[in-house]
Amino acid sequence: MSSLDPNFHARRQWLAAAGGGFGALALSCLLDADAAELVSKETIVGRDHTPKAKRVLQLFMNGGVSQMDTFDYRPELQKRHGQQVDFGIKAAATSTPGAVMKSPFEWRQYGECGRWVSSVFPHVAQHVDELAFLMAMMSKTNVHGPASYLQNTGSTQPGLPSMGAWLSYGLGRLTDNLPQFVVIPDHRGLPYNNAGNFSAGFLPAAHAGVILKPNAPIPIANLHPPKFATEITADSQTDGLQLLQTLNQKHKVQRPGDSRLDARMQSFELAARMQMSAPDVLDLAQETPETHRQYGLDDETTAPFGRNCLVARRLIERGVRFVQVWSGMGGPSRNWDNHTDIPNELPFIARSADKPIAGLLKDLQQRGLLEDTIVVWTTEFGRMPFTQGATGRDHNGGCFVSWLAGAGVKGGVTYGQSDDFGYQAAENKTTGYDLHATILHLLGIEHTQLTYRHNGIDRRLTDVHGRVIHEVLA
Repeated sequence: MSSLDPNFHARRQWLAAAGGGFGALALSCLLDADAAELVSKETIVGRDHTPKAKRVLQLFMNGGVSQMDTFDYRPELQKRHGQQVDFGIKAAATSTPGAVMKSPFEWRQYGECGRWVSSVFPHVAQHVDELAFLMAMMSKTNVHGPASYLQNTGSTQPGLPSMGAWLSYGLGRLTDNLPQFVVIPDHRGLPYNNAGNFSAGFLPAAHAGVILKPNAPIPIANLHPPKFATEITADSQTDGLQLLQTLNQKHKVQRPGDSRLDARMQSFELAARMQMSAPDVLDLAQETPETHRQYGLDDETTAPFGRNCLVARRLIERGVRFVQVWSGMGGPSRNWDNHTDIPNELPFIARSADKPIAGLLKDLQQRGLLEDTIVVWTTEFGRMPFTQGATGRDHNGGCFVSWLAGAGVKGGVTYGQSDDFGYQAAENKTTGYDLHATILHLLGIEHTQLTYRHNGIDRRLTDVHGRVIHEVLA
């Protein structure tokens, strides 16, 4: 909408009356002097083939999921339990290596593919024929902060764009009423690195993840004026917008050809539209009681993550390009970061996520959304086959598990294998770069062609690495 439009004031007054406030997305663009013009249609950067998918829903298990206690069945751990084995290292990440520890959980094979799954994931286990497992994922580091950056941005260093930001920049909008990149953190707090995991980095700020908290009293910060700000009325905001229009016109006259102001104005318009569309997304009363039960909303253990997953489906359904849902906040307690007590800590966090994830997969399939949506389950690294303390496990960048489902993914397949102890990736090793390259490929993008010029370098999500994992693609 141009500020020269004769209906400009009437439209702005109507938007002000709809609720006021500009929203967090608008504020982030206003504060960033380098914000570029928002993309209003698919820009198709680096697209070289027909895409299988339009959007991505990522489930990130923050803290380092123990692969040998969830999806990587290692009989050798049962045989060697309690023995001291020399793994060729002096010390683990934060401790002295203890004795080999078997998985304390029962294991069964599921589905036609015969995938081994431990008893901590009984609901996800019912969907293994729809999933493609990467059993030999590796990380460059076993430290939470750098490893989390690596899995999200392709670099161990802060300040680079996350995958959601790259997709927003490269592919543009599927909807005009919601952000292209939405982040739903654990209801208890942000992950390691906080918002650095979903930053726009050197890309225009409009591509950063917008944080949404379905379990909080105020799910989206700054979308509406605070209740105590009684001086903000529809009339006062209209007067403010009229003054802003005058200042904007002077700014544009002095800087012909500069699109940054237009970008800010578009972001304000998006924030205003979100005042109407966001409440609809968050209104779970529109869902059936059966859907609520399917996501575990009737159980206090599963309800918070289940609510996040259900809102994620509603966002995907309404055209958000990339939705990232986090399980686990920063810290080693009641989290995936199980340093002290695998038998008791892991079942708690796994139970909170298991039924909601299974419900999400079933719901996406029933609604036909898996036909053009990629679901990704991952973590930043794995854990050690030996004990830390009595029954804990330390960080392990040598091997962990991820899986994919949905558009263009071959269900029921496994790629890669760890060694006998689940300690190191042994066969068909893969990295976060390969995972990113594969996701971009499914979206129709050649990962080496999605670039952004920054400090004299053509930067990309996969850096100078990455291979599409065709073995798990349909």
